[in-house]
Amino acid sequence: MLRGLTTVSFWAADLAAAKQWYTELLGIAPYFERPGYAEFRLGDYQHELGLIDSRYAPDGSVAGPAGAIVYWHVDDVTAAFEKLLSMGAKEHQAPIERGEGFVTASVTDPFGNILGVMYNRHYLEVLESAGTA
Repeated sequence: MLRGLTTVSFWAADLAAAKQWYTELLGIAPYFERPGYAEFRLGDYQHELGLIDSRYAPDGSVAGPAGAIVYWHVDDVTAAFEKLLSMGAKEHQAPIERGEGFVTASVTDPFGNILGVMYNRHYLEVLESAGTA
């Protein structure tokens, strides 16, 4: 039923500032924009990260860090975590080794969203088996 990640959506009261922050973090500009929305394609599978003006959040949405954490694969969790902190993100969970080949960490971005980073050996094995590593 679930075939793959399509878009991760983050809410921001200041969409322009969020767009600027993520452009700096990712080193790329959004590939798609419309009023109240900006979208980046990133990573090995060109997954989408959408930034949405929080005025469009569904009724009952939680303001602030809550809910599920999406982890993006990185080659060095500690370096990614430290970069995020240096850019104004706040520690949500410091790097933790979860077992051989699995390290996670998460931050709260300046807009209140939880951003997870992870080194996941299975991610790399899938890339290698697909011939895209």
